[in-house]
Amino acid sequence: MSRYTGPRLRVMRSLGVELPGLSRKSIERRPHPPGQHGQRRRKRSDYGNQLIEKQKLRYHYGLTERQLRTAVRTAMESTGVTGTKLVELLERRLDNLVFRAGLAPTIVAARQLVRHGHVGVNGRRVDIPSCRLRVGDRFAVISKMAKSPLLVDSLARFGPQRPAWLQLSDADQSVQLTALPDETAVPFPIELRQVIEYYSR
Repeated sequence: MSRYTGPRLRVMRSLGVELPGLSRKSIERRPHPPGQHGQRRRKRSDYGNQLIEKQKLRYHYGLTERQLRTAVRTAMESTGVTGTKLVELLERRLDNLVFRAGLAPTIVAARQLVRHGHVGVNGRRVDIPSCRLRVGDRFAVISKMAKSPLLVDSLARFGPQRPAWLQLSDADQSVQLTALPDETAVPFPIELRQVIEYYSR
């Protein structure tokens, strides 16, 4: 299944949650699901609840179904709590880190920055959004995009929301991953147990 490129607000209304990595827009004005019968409340099955939780992760982080399934399998095979490991794997992706650092307004925009070769890791240009960083790695926008109005505006608006495990250097606007994120790092309500159960079927 390919990466989603359709209406983003419609997805958030369907899932009933705001996904900051998918869109800057809010569902506050229309919190009900889209469509003619969107305001009807239907009781979901256990499978339906698991699917909703899985889709939250998939759309927020901008993953294909195969990528998310691979991440879950890796988390299951590793030591420790599966849910915590899954969040760690997703949060350590370069496109997500660029977004969480405030260098891009959404993960979609962050992925484009990385794909076009505007981001460097430890001084080397990297154009693979799924690249996972390790503790101590440093990344930054290394091209002329570093002075673009988009980046300056994004840093001003989203910089204060930067998580504690990312440290910004004011000298060169580079960001360092100082610790591994845990399950509390997900910036929206999520039941990780439901996601694991969905892929355990």
